[in-house]
Amino acid sequence: MYKRVLVATDGSALSEQAVNAAIDLALLTNAELVSVTVAHIEPVGYFEGSMMLSQRDIQASQEHTDRAAQQLVDKVVATAVAKGVRNPQAIVMKSNQVAEAIITTAKNQQCDLIVMASHGRRSLARLLMGSETLHVLTHSHIPVLVLR
Repeated sequence: MYKRVLVATDGSALSEQAVNAAIDLALLTNAELVSVTVAHIEPVGYFEGSMMLSQRDIQASQEHTDRAAQQLVDKVVATAVAKGVRNPQAIVMKSNQVAEAIITTAKNQQCDLIVMASHGRRSLARLLMGSETLHVLTHSHIPVLVLR
């Protein structure tokens, strides 16, 4: 059925449920698992009125973000290995366009399913915060399993 399942995670409790579902699905279908998270790129430009940071502070912040992202996907891989998933992979994408990074990773890794969570925001919160899940759903040519 599925050969490679991509699971997108951001470390939230809801995202962890999607990770567990993806691991179970990978086990059920004997599929490989690809875990991805997106590390935001720290800004290097400044707008008037914003707080000034030194280049060293920006670099330290980016390194911290990258380390945290790597730990997140490594945890998913460790859980998958402990449950018996074959050949799990951990990928950190660096981008400020989360949905596009997830879709690109799924294509590049030749995944045939994307599993992710949706926070289910409605009305004004959805308008202001957007929905990465909705963007993936509407722009991906790969099937998407959304868990709420």
